[in-house]
Order: sequence, then C-alpha cells, then structure tokens
Amino acid sequence: MSKGQEAEITAWLATQSERSIDTACAHVFLAGEVAWKLKRNVDLGYVDFSTREKRKWALDRELAFNRTAAPDIYRAVRTITREADGSLAWDGAGKALEYALEMRRFDDGAVLSADPSVIDGEMAEALGRTIAGFHAAATLRPNGGLSALEWTINSNAGLLRDLKGQLGAERVETMVEMTFAELARQRPLLAARTRAGFARRCHGDLHLANILIENGEPVLFDCIEFNDLLSDLDIQYDLAFLLMDLDFRGRRDAGVRVLSAYMDQAARSFSAMLWEGLAALPLMLAVRAGVRAHVSMHAGDVALSKAYVDAAIAHLSPPGPVLAAVGGFSGTGKTSFARAVAPGLGRSPGALVLRTDEVRKRLAGAGPVDRLAREIYTPEFYQRVYDTLFETARAALQAGQAVVLDATFTEPATRARAEALAAECGVAFHGVWLDAPLAVLEARVVARTGDASDATVEVLRDQVRRHGEQDVGWTPVDATAATTLTGAAAQAWVRDVTR
Repeated sequence: MSKGQEAEITAWLATQSERSIDTACAHVFLAGEVAWKLKRNVDLGYVDFSTREKRKWALDRELAFNRTAAPDIYRAVRTITREADGSLAWDGAGKALEYALEMRRFDDGAVLSADPSVIDGEMAEALGRTIAGFHAAATLRPNGGLSALEWTINSNAGLLRDLKGQLGAERVETMVEMTFAELARQRPLLAARTRAGFARRCHGDLHLANILIENGEPVLFDCIEFNDLLSDLDIQYDLAFLLMDLDFRGRRDAGVRVLSAYMDQAARSFSAMLWEGLAALPLMLAVRAGVRAHVSMHAGDVALSKAYVDAAIAHLSPPGPVLAAVGGFSGTGKTSFARAVAPGLGRSPGALVLRTDEVRKRLAGAGPVDRLAREIYTPEFYQRVYDTLFETARAALQAGQAVVLDATFTEPATRARAEALAAECGVAFHGVWLDAPLAVLEARVVARTGDASDATVEVLRDQVRRHGEQDVGWTPVDATAATTLTGAAAQAWVRDVTR
C-alpha cells in the first residue's frame, strides 16, 4: 500500500464512517455499531508495518490474541478489494488491496482511562481477579519473561537517552542506571520465574486506556500482537502496567485492591514463587513508567514525560515494608479498615491485604465468595489457615512488600505469631483491635452479602463469649460508626504509624 493508496483507502472508509481516530500505528473508523482498524504503512523501529504482508500478519494475530479476553468485540479480518470498475469494496471479487480488522464498537466513555475515579472497590476487585484468570489460562512462553523485560529496559534506555536534552541528562541517567542495577539484582529471581512457568502470552499493554467496563465486568482489549518481546512476559510485569497507571493517577487505593485480589486469585493456579516475585515489582513498575515516559515525549508532552521519569526513580527507591494486623470479632469491619490503611503503608501500590477468609476459600478449593460447609471448620483446618497466612506474609515481607493481616486474632497465640513474624523479618509491627457493641456487630453480620466471610450471628456470639473479656494489647479503634473505618480513624492511624 503506497501512501497514495493509503490516502485513497482512508478517504473511502471516511465516507462510511461517523468519525475516525488516528494513532501512531493505525487509523480507526467508527460507523454505527462497527469499528474498522487499518494498520498504517509505517516502520517505527519497535513495530514494522511497512508491507501489506506484515500488516495482514499483525491483523490476524490481533484478532486471535484479543479474542481470548474480548471475544465479543473482535470479529474478523476483512479484505479491501479493487473491483473491475476501479471502485473499492469489502471482500469483493477484485484484487486484494489492503486489510482491516472489524470490531464491534463500544462506548468510549466505558474505557477506564476516561474517568479513573469510577474504579470503586468492587471494580478493582473484579479487575484483579479477571487479570489473574486471564494469566492462568495464557499460553506458556519460555523464551519470554526475563529476556522480554531486559529487551524493554535496553530499549527504554536508548530511547530516553536520545531525549535527555529535553528531559534532563541527570534525571535520565539516574533512572537508567538505577534500572540496570535493579535488573542485575533481580535477574536470578526473574530467570527462575521464567523457568517455573510465569512467562506467558500476556496482554502487553495493560493500562487503563485498554480496559473497559461492560455489563459491570472488566474487558481487556487491544493487546500487543506485533512484537513477541512486548507480549511474552512475566505475568507480574503485565499486571505492573495497570498498577503503575493507577499509582501515577493517584489511585493507590484501587491499585492495592487490584494487587490483593490478583494475588489471591493467582495463588489458585501458580506456585509459591508468585509471592517471592513481588521482590521484582518495583523494577517492573519503573520499567512501565519508563515506557510511558518516551511515549509521552514523542506525543509532545515534555512535562508528562518528566513526571514519568521521576515516578520511575521513585519506584526504584521504595520505602521498606511493615507488617500490620487488624483483629476483632466478626462484623467489626476489619476488611474495610485493612483496605483503607493499605495504600498508606510501604511501597507502591501499598500493603498487600491478606485475609484468613480468602485463604480459607483457597485451601478448600472454593471460589472467593462461596460458602463453606460448617464441617470444614475443624481445629486442624483453623491451624492450617493461619499457617498459610503467616507463610504468605513472610514471603511478601521478605520480598519487600508491606502486608496487612486481616483476621479475627481472638487467640493470644495468633497475635503473638504476628508480632514474632515482624521481628523475624526485621520490620515494624502495628497491631489494631476493632471493637463495637454486640448489637452493631450482629446487624452487620446479618446484612453482609457477597463477601468471603462465612461468619454467622452464632459464630459471632461464640467469639464474644470465649474472648470478650481479654486484654488484647493492640491499638484499640472504636468501630461503632462504619464510616470511621474508612475515613478519619483509618487515616489518623496511618499518620501515626508512618510519621
């Protein structure tokens, strides 16, 4: 397709469309409930669409790859033909002139980048679990993983150094040198993860502009198809783009909810190296910020590019981890409090929230909110749940990730284990005990729906009967007013423990 033919085809498509969108790699035409994507005749170095065969190859892969996550959106690769009378047609009898991807059009306003503020807790939870399921089903790519990440790091370094006159040489060199140093430090772990099956055919471009919400569910679209080095990734590096994007937009609250949900869901499919891999998360966040830095620069936004470089440096200079534990009887709002304080603890996106309720469901082979039979609640199972909770927390803390433990902690022995774990890992410990009148707790337990907890009013009353008079020794928080758990009380507590 010559430049003249490209102009002819785009003009023809424009006559059939309401509007068009141009990107560096494609022309997109919107018509009614249909969208057509035409690859541009370009060679940008990291992507080469300079021949019709290469464009057709990329469109076929784009269709195949995206049908995994968005089968209702990606329809077919269509042929644009030159008919005998010289006109253009879709899939006509004439000579194939070019190809376009036909998609179902969706609401632009449903894309999360349009308004990140709409990402509430339930949506963030669904995002984390959806992405984990996508990764669990993805094809193994043992030649990717570490090699793909290293390629991007080298690419970032070259592209940003070319721009250092506008970005500032010292800023760029600091970021590049810190990135290479962290890559060297994490190389053994990354190589081990690649060998262990964490390198898979991933989305590759998983930021907010490539996720939309339809019928209340997240849909991942527009994955990378043109370069295996950008899609055959460590699954955590794929997730890191979304986490970095949320952090950059000031939504650590959503980011840590995504991460916590993702890890719980992914732990059902991946080995314990899942938790160890958190050690490489700051590197991955920094690399993703580096990608956005040079993309922003080429789009002409110098200030935004500088901000991304600074964000990358910050990710590579993270604060150390802490261990917090939130205890209390059923209905006190432990999970609400844990999720409210998590964004303010440790490095981006905040503290990983580990819930005994979710651990219990994983160990039982049940879904996150499935109800378990009362028979499973034996002393042996109780012990196994707490053992798993502390083993997971240890791995995360050793990887540098702050942790909030969400459990009843009614037994002195479990509270002692939490404090001992912090001492073992050399991190600060902060224990919180929530309390409220029994009538308030009973009302909350009765009203609870769609949550991992199986607690009933009878369970609550038994907890109070057996443990109601003990002196816990952790910071007390009045949980009578539910709003204080996610508002003033939570923020005041974070300020106290982080100053």
